[in-house]
Amino acid sequence: MDLNKVIVSINSFLSNNILLFALLGCGIFYTVYTGGVQFRKLGAAFKQTFGGVFSKEKKSDDGVSSFQALAVAIAAQVGTGNVAGVATAIMAGGPGAIFWMWLAAILGMATIFAEAVLAQKFREKDEEGNFIGGPAYYIKNGIGPNHPKLAKVLSTLFAILIVIALGFVGNIVQSNSIATSVVAATGNTLKPLVVGIIVAVLAGAVFIGGIKRIANFAELVVPIMALIYIVCAIIIMVKFHDQILPSLKLIFYAAFNPQAALGGALGITVKAAATKGVGRGLFSNEAGMGSTPHAHATAQVAHPVLQGYTAMVGVFIDTIIICTVTALIILVTGAHNYGLKAALVTQKAFTLAFGNVGTVLLAVALGFFAFTTIIGWYYFGETNIRFLFGKKGLWPYRIIVLLCIVAGSFQEVDLVWNTADLTNSLMVVPNIIGIIMLHKYVKNMNKHYETNGKEGSL
Repeated sequence: MDLNKVIVSINSFLSNNILLFALLGCGIFYTVYTGGVQFRKLGAAFKQTFGGVFSKEKKSDDGVSSFQALAVAIAAQVGTGNVAGVATAIMAGGPGAIFWMWLAAILGMATIFAEAVLAQKFREKDEEGNFIGGPAYYIKNGIGPNHPKLAKVLSTLFAILIVIALGFVGNIVQSNSIATSVVAATGNTLKPLVVGIIVAVLAGAVFIGGIKRIANFAELVVPIMALIYIVCAIIIMVKFHDQILPSLKLIFYAAFNPQAALGGALGITVKAAATKGVGRGLFSNEAGMGSTPHAHATAQVAHPVLQGYTAMVGVFIDTIIICTVTALIILVTGAHNYGLKAALVTQKAFTLAFGNVGTVLLAVALGFFAFTTIIGWYYFGETNIRFLFGKKGLWPYRIIVLLCIVAGSFQEVDLVWNTADLTNSLMVVPNIIGIIMLHKYVKNMNKHYETNGKEGSL
């Protein structure tokens, strides 16, 4: 039995029959239900997120700052989905997949707003007195009082799935992408296993410091890595400026006429382009997946809605900015015409733009992206290990994650990505059920904030 084919078949069914409609449906629902919060409040969201970045904001002993929480969330969001995932979407769904990725992101901003608000509303404190929360917690504390059995099943199922999906399988993906890129950049001087061991050692040093060390690390590294990547992209856009408009036109045209745009050679349909775009959008910005609420729950803010605004900015930065940058890099250089896979497509684009130096530049960028995602995803898994087993489960979890990082460095690419897609798809289900059932809390808190501002009790 071909395990990879079995996984692809199962995930294809989930993606085509459940995931696509559940995520888009939830995004449409919350867009309408909140009166288009992602459109009405985008300016306020950027002001909330970046207004106090350069001030000496006092961090509470009970949590981390709103910007630090966003940094942890973006650390998780901006990873291989932005480099390898975008390339995979283009290769499998054509350039039109990027349009559907944008659509999923715009709708996903409303979904992630709801997730962050609920994470703030129903969070708890752990044994060390730090705020902790996420889907398992808002399902337990929000749905539990009226539907205890359903809440128990959904929260436990989500907690188990996210530990497997992100903590274990997801970090195999990140490690695999780092190793693939670094080995190529060094001309096989460094072996995959060596790369995996180095990544595991560095990650372990951050893990053991808990959320405060993770937040401090993310706050320092995330803005730098994003800025470097965008500067490289600007240079490429200048060099291939004559291809920018044709590439943008191709994205829109191929979204609805993929076979005409590509000459029918790949047999890509509109549904395939949409599925790949939404699927990779999910893997990248994680809206609806239930992962980033774990970071947003830790933030010390005056009102839960404010962290909902910040969460929307995370999706905007991840998909509308960084994923678009990657897509344009690939399309303007023509890197998608070489028959490569995953991160190697983006790496080819950098090589075409910068020569051999480009290979090293992309390896460094991907290393930062994937490493910060490992840190963020580790923390999301840790939160759910605490939910399932308490503090006693932390060290066994840490050891397994580190072993996954090492093992991921030499796993076969297709099997790793397809397994990640499947586990990500599965964990969406209990989370979507939870945030739909708790919709009245989101609306009430949003109405409360828009009426009263930061003042008043909830």
